[in-house]
Amino acid sequence: MKNVISYTVNKNYNNELYLSVQNGEVVVSAPWYYTGNQIQNVIEEKKKWILNKIEEYQKNYEKEYIRNEVVKLLGEDCKVKINYKNLKKPTLTVEGKNIKICLPNKYKKLNRDEILEKLIEKLYDLVANQEIEIIMEKIRKQLGFAPEDYEIKRIKNKIASCDSDKKIITINPDIVQYSKETIEYILTHEFAHLKYKTHSAGFENIVKRNIKNYDVYVQICKNIKF
Repeated sequence: MKNVISYTVNKNYNNELYLSVQNGEVVVSAPWYYTGNQIQNVIEEKKKWILNKIEEYQKNYEKEYIRNEVVKLLGEDCKVKINYKNLKKPTLTVEGKNIKICLPNKYKKLNRDEILEKLIEKLYDLVANQEIEIIMEKIRKQLGFAPEDYEIKRIKNKIASCDSDKKIITINPDIVQYSKETIEYILTHEFAHLKYKTHSAGFENIVKRNIKNYDVYVQICKNIKF
């Protein structure tokens, strides 16, 4: 339905009703005895004023808070949208190709880029813990062997590594910026190091045999360290 206005009602013991638009949200302070129908009638009477206030907020929001940062998530370009609200702690949600971040008003004085970096790291941690286990199990079934263990943690200047002596694969959670197919290529590469320390013919055979479009992913990953 067009121009349906949602609002929050705060009941009070005053005898007057107040309307306000706070951070794009309509807040009604109404006497405790006001009925829902009475409040809705006031909303309808003030509808034009409310919509103008919401539009004004949205224009300022676009101008001041939205920036054109693009974050890679599973191979997709996601646009980051940031705004400030009366919150106790930051929130982050992913909606399609939009990453929406709401920061407490007190964060306005802090370095925005540092905050964004930490929140994206947390997002990558979350997605890695959801996706990596599935991909690792898929590769294990394809190859018929697996590491003794694997761990997800940040490692300097690398997206993944394999300790062939201890049979452990370490995966940087930042790997989830790449597509699932690219992650599968990288991790198959690390699985192969469980059998071969060097890029020998046997090593190459494992990766080539199990990665479709092998040459394509070699090119995609040529500047990725693992």
